Amino acid sequence: MPKVFLKTYGCQMNERDSEQVARMLVERGYEMTPRETEADVVLLNTCSVRDMAEQKAIGKMGLLGRLRANKPEMVFGFLGCMAQSRGAELAENMGHVDLVVGTQKFHRVAEYVDQLIQHKRALRDRLMDDARFSIVDIEEEAGSQETIREHVLKERQATAFVSIMQGCNMHCTFCIVPSTRGAERSRRIEEIVHEVEGLVARGVKEVTLLGQIVNLFGRHEFDKRDGKSPFVQLLEAVHAVDGLRRLRFTSPHPIGFREDLVNAFAELPKLMPHVHLPMQSGSNRILKAMHRAYTAERYFALTEQLRAARPDIAITTDAIVGFPGETDEDYAATRELVQRIGFDNAFIFRYSPRRDTPAAEMGEQIPEAVKEERNQDLLRVIDESAIAKGEVLVGRNVEILCEGPSRTNKETLTGRTPGNKIVIFEGGERHIGEIFEVAITRSSGFSLYGDPAVLDGATAMTVG
Repeated sequence: MPKVFLKTYGCQMNERDSEQVARMLVERGYEMTPRETEADVVLLNTCSVRDMAEQKAIGKMGLLGRLRANKPEMVFGFLGCMAQSRGAELAENMGHVDLVVGTQKFHRVAEYVDQLIQHKRALRDRLMDDARFSIVDIEEEAGSQETIREHVLKERQATAFVSIMQGCNMHCTFCIVPSTRGAERSRRIEEIVHEVEGLVARGVKEVTLLGQIVNLFGRHEFDKRDGKSPFVQLLEAVHAVDGLRRLRFTSPHPIGFREDLVNAFAELPKLMPHVHLPMQSGSNRILKAMHRAYTAERYFALTEQLRAARPDIAITTDAIVGFPGETDEDYAATRELVQRIGFDNAFIFRYSPRRDTPAAEMGEQIPEAVKEERNQDLLRVIDESAIAKGEVLVGRNVEILCEGPSRTNKETLTGRTPGNKIVIFEGGERHIGEIFEVAITRSSGFSLYGDPAVLDGATAMTVG
């Protein structure tokens, strides 16, 4: 039984794609392994959003190639966004790479791995030298958005990602995603609901709907009904699934937030009070250069509308510093807006030129030292806000869904509040996969620490 080592870089959508690949490999008789030294097949599911992610994947594949010295029949492959972007050059430049599969062909990976293994075995049996043979498939495929629909669930797993669409039509000038993921295309609502029903039947209590621009779901395929966008129609349909306890989505675009979606946070109790709302910049001049299609004023007003609809909502964001042409005044506008809004957390990125994007060809590229200075400064602003948001919860009870052992300390458990804050606590097997309250004893700013003794009957104000 061949063993497969599959490593994923990047976003939740990549994680979801890897889960589909793993499921199909297991169905064909492969065994997944977390140890690369045991593997007969090595697959890296890649990200192209930033150069660092690509370099990590290329460096990792270079190191793993050494394993072939002891296992000449090993199969090595790149999957996903970098595979889509670079295509055949990956196999040409790295002689041990056998497989390059793009973002619309994840459902073909298991088939291709079979072909490569059979080829290598045939060469071995004929005692021939290993002739160069590779498979590269980065072609578009109609209906590929419907192929990411199966799940590999662990025991007591209570959360799951559900892919509802693929692609992006926004063409932000810094972003490579439209070229790696293709044009927007959405699944049918009934198919998504059926998938969620199956997950709930297997014990899942929370689902997160995934899309490149998730709140633009279905805008080309489906009509509005009763003034509600296809995405809000989907939220309502999933919300109605009996047994589902929590509903989330990521990542949206500010222009996809209309009144119906804002109101959904007030009207759908299962829709958790958290939204990750990419801001990117607080400068209208830079937002225009980024092709973001909103202003800083519109963005701020949206955060106020969300907080009015759901006062306990947590808002997190993405911001880019050092975009081409960003002046000190532009950065100051970003800093001021971040302070004014008071985010619960944020991902701050130094602008990274991506090939075949308009921003990479713009003049006034910012020196790396300036990017780093602004990055560190904005991180300090975010840290202050996150710490303040966490401190508010100390001494209170919060509801969490326990996801299992903490990543950093397997002796403790971790769960998430409705506002998507991480809570770490000591507990047992009985807690995993359950929703209950814990008393928050302290905050590190980015993680909360709790006492599950509240399960024994203590009562207090519950917040999220």
